Amino acid sequence: MRALPLLRWIGLGVALLIAAISFGLGLWQNLPAQQAMFYAAATFAAVAWGWHHYAVRPGEHAASSGAGSGGKSGEFWRRYRAAIIAGVLIIAVFLIASAAIDGFFTWLNIIACLVLVALIFLSAGLSGLIVANRSAFIGLIVLGGLFILGALKVDGFASGANLKSMLVFASFLGLACVGQTLVALLGGLDLSIPFVIGSANVGLLYIMGLGVPSVIAIILILLLGALVGLINGILSFRLQGQALILTLGVGFAISGGTQILTSIGSKFAGNVFGQVPDWLKNLAAMNGQTFGLDVPPVILIWIAVAILMVLGMKNTVYGRYLYALGGNRTSAARMSISERRYWIGVYVISGAVSALTGALLLGWSGGGFIGVGQPYLFMTLAAVVIGGTSLLGGNGGYGFTVIGVLVLQVLTSFLVGIGLTYEWQQFIFGLLILPMVALYARSPHVRTQI
Repeated sequence: MRALPLLRWIGLGVALLIAAISFGLGLWQNLPAQQAMFYAAATFAAVAWGWHHYAVRPGEHAASSGAGSGGKSGEFWRRYRAAIIAGVLIIAVFLIASAAIDGFFTWLNIIACLVLVALIFLSAGLSGLIVANRSAFIGLIVLGGLFILGALKVDGFASGANLKSMLVFASFLGLACVGQTLVALLGGLDLSIPFVIGSANVGLLYIMGLGVPSVIAIILILLLGALVGLINGILSFRLQGQALILTLGVGFAISGGTQILTSIGSKFAGNVFGQVPDWLKNLAAMNGQTFGLDVPPVILIWIAVAILMVLGMKNTVYGRYLYALGGNRTSAARMSISERRYWIGVYVISGAVSALTGALLLGWSGGGFIGVGQPYLFMTLAAVVIGGTSLLGGNGGYGFTVIGVLVLQVLTSFLVGIGLTYEWQQFIFGLLILPMVALYARSPHVRTQI
């Protein structure tokens, strides 16, 4: 009960803050003062009503229904502790950046910081109402907030050219996350993905340099990627609980073997130079076209894969069995679902799609580089977890991963756009990932899965 007055005061503060931001933005856009005040008042009324209707009233109902049960005084902290911690971290990062970077402490940056904190608290307050799609709900709010901040702060952030650039890079990451999502749904991990990407990137150009037709070379690379996935699946299934270290070891071995093979007779170990076919360049290049439209085909490839994954996981026997197996292996075994077949199958898919990602990256870069997949070691895991897929298995899906991919890409573009150095980008990137995960990517406690 004691938490309800505090909840009302927080709602009032959030409404006043957002109204003040609305008023400031109106003046910044040279609107008449009366019009800016009207928008601010309307914003305050809408936010205050929404907070009362969706946050305070459910709390009153819970308090009345649980009267006399005790322990309600800590309900507010238990519900909003992640948002409080996230807000404190963001403000701390802002203060550190203001002290370390000349010209960072500006009104626009202050407004951007406050908007982000307000969005996090609003997300935490409203997310409990949408239990089934909580991760997607908060993810979309965070995504929208980051995009608005980028559009306000970075010139050209919302331009067509920048949107196309973000979608191209998001497509590469999204394809790399296909296998990681499937593996995570079964409670496993695949750390060989970046090494398969790099090996496919170098190996494809090397094979084409030997005179093999490009289409046949790509088919060979996809089969080799699937073979790596098959090895990962068989070994990790036989050594249950060791998938993380095992796939990492297989990845190192594949990467090293590829460099040894492609460096024979060459001084450039880990790099292969040659002619990339124009059709492959068109698939992934920024200036690629699809049926005459100025849209890189890799974006449409990712969209098609995403639709196939989402519909397939929900509407096919394979998808339902995969969720059943990830949720409870014992129950799945009693339903005669083959754990071995599904476990190995998802790793085969992961290897093949990772190889495809490496091939598309070759079309984007125009040259083979063994380290092209290294950024995806962390990014695939981050996108999957931020999207809301549990690493314990059985909960989540690729639709959530798509949201995680877009959040990461918009965040990266925003940090680059405001001119931060690489070290600062990594620092802020990591600190912002942690509260996002704390907000909406927390897995159910292990006790609930037994």
